[in-house]
Amino acid sequence: MPELPEVETIARALREGGRGGLALVGRRIQAAHLLWRRTLAEPEPGEFERRIVGQPIHEIGRRGKFLVFTLEPDTLLFHLRMSGDLRIEAQSALLAPHHRLTLDVDGDLRLAFNDPRKFGRAWLSADPSNILSKLGPEPLDDTLSPPEFYSRLHAARRQLKPLLLDQSFIAGSGNIYTDEALHLAGLHPLQPANTVSTAGAARLWQSIRTVLQDGIHRQGASIDWVYRGGDFQNYFRVYQRTGQPCPVCGTAVARMVVGQRGTHFCPVCQPFLPESI
Repeated sequence: MPELPEVETIARALREGGRGGLALVGRRIQAAHLLWRRTLAEPEPGEFERRIVGQPIHEIGRRGKFLVFTLEPDTLLFHLRMSGDLRIEAQSALLAPHHRLTLDVDGDLRLAFNDPRKFGRAWLSADPSNILSKLGPEPLDDTLSPPEFYSRLHAARRQLKPLLLDQSFIAGSGNIYTDEALHLAGLHPLQPANTVSTAGAARLWQSIRTVLQDGIHRQGASIDWVYRGGDFQNYFRVYQRTGQPCPVCGTAVARMVVGQRGTHFCPVCQPFLPESI
């Protein structure tokens, strides 16, 4: 599943014309074609097609793992889930096999939502807070300070790995960047969050920001056929490196399953020894 760096890379490409594409900001939507009904979470298809046509694209951003298109008067949201992608192509191009929703825009261009596994969703909403309000703080936002992060950790009685994957706790991180951040911080994935020391919380806060910023700089991680273009996978510390040497101490990277998610860590650098509070 694309995580914060991958979604941010896609947003920037659509906004600024990167990855060989053309910028969408400033263009107007001319037509909408819903090719698979369940892709659209809301509103009903007829209302969606009537409302969105004619709306200009003022801005394209991100909130957590959501892509946010600021239109006028509505907001269009996409969540890519397991296999979704947004592509800019010519309106004359043949429809790819897994296109689920397309929008024709000025300049004879088409924005196509391609999603082989069909888990991705789109929303057209007059009030996007109805959809985004349950998300936790953005990890790269300076309003999330180390003391605030420490307080949030100690308010939770959960293990670190599943807590950091919870989008209501912090928005945007997934399996890859959580494993990488925990290793950089030297914290075990199963450590109870409310046992992390002040210093440990500060390390984890900084580690999350560091791996996400590095991921954005490297345009995300390309580890399968779903997301293309990034090279952060060449700089993984532990993720998908089971049995390979830890870059810090040389110990073989271990793998376990936490909350049905494959989890990678170094048994030496990340000992299961809850820190003193």
